[in-house]
Amino acid sequence: MIFMHEQDLTRLAQQIKQWGRELGFAAVGIADGELSAAEAGLQAWLAQGFHGEMDYMAAHGSRRSRPAELVPGTVRIISARLDYFPPLAADPHAVLADAELAFVSRYALGRDYHKVLRNRLQTLANKISAEIGEHQFRVFTDSAPVLEVELASKSGLGWRGKHTLLLNRQHGSWFFLGEIYTDLPLPLDAPESSHCGSCQACLDVCPTQAIVEPYRLDARRCISYLTIELKGSIPLELRPMLGNRIYGCDDCQLVCPWNRFAQTAALADFEVRNGLDSAQLADLFAWSEADFNERLAGSPIRRIGHERWLRNIAVALGNAPPSPAIQAALDARLDHPSALVREHVAWALEHQKGAVS
Repeated sequence: MIFMHEQDLTRLAQQIKQWGRELGFAAVGIADGELSAAEAGLQAWLAQGFHGEMDYMAAHGSRRSRPAELVPGTVRIISARLDYFPPLAADPHAVLADAELAFVSRYALGRDYHKVLRNRLQTLANKISAEIGEHQFRVFTDSAPVLEVELASKSGLGWRGKHTLLLNRQHGSWFFLGEIYTDLPLPLDAPESSHCGSCQACLDVCPTQAIVEPYRLDARRCISYLTIELKGSIPLELRPMLGNRIYGCDDCQLVCPWNRFAQTAALADFEVRNGLDSAQLADLFAWSEADFNERLAGSPIRRIGHERWLRNIAVALGNAPPSPAIQAALDARLDHPSALVREHVAWALEHQKGAVS
């Protein structure tokens, strides 16, 4: 650990925040690693099985809630916030209202945030090293067992909303979070108090009622989990509730009053690619695996693979109003090599028949 006087550490913290703004971050905050209260909540959440098939949530033991166990020597966590809402994207409410269009979560319309965020955090850490000499640090962007919302909340970047996402009065919730674990004993920022009040709009709007109570999400019912994390069949009773959402779900954010103040992305990386902000379901369903891999290169969507892409779109087509175009699109995939795709196409065709009768 580098020894620095308190005044020097205070100046360095101010400099880090300035560098962060220059790198495009909306804000940077500093917290310690004391997360004992959050650890108890995490263990209770895991015990209820709310993590579903996300075994990695339980696999790392206490390292998720004890930063110094994940990176020995860590005494502070620098959290950074980066706005991502694409400024020119189609109105998400209009897309959700048109059952023939595909709804993709706003964060996934552009470039994969992992690389964008990590590169900027690494640059920030390198600037610190250039200023004071080598120091111990590690950069994380949703890439390790990190309780990023808790850490960001402790660092004053916002508060945990009832939908479990971080909220900020000036930026809503349309932003990514990233962290630098460091051995520098920087001065701490004060946490922000909650400003959700009695509002529970996010709980009421959730299509699958996955937010089982304020601040508690059953991921097994969450559309983001079902369309991204779940590898097998989407539960039958939940399929009609997905509507036209083929990758993620933003309903709880779209209804949140604080997002009236949200800022759009300043970085070109998050601009819409491939027209995914308002694409026709039938057109996306026609993509071959080669199309999928080529067009979604550099996109976070690519990680689910073509098979789950088709699974998700099949469900959305099944939920759409019957039409010859949708019938033809589904018929074309009836003999797909994947049993998973065939199962969901068959369900969609049956669901279409039920809608007609």
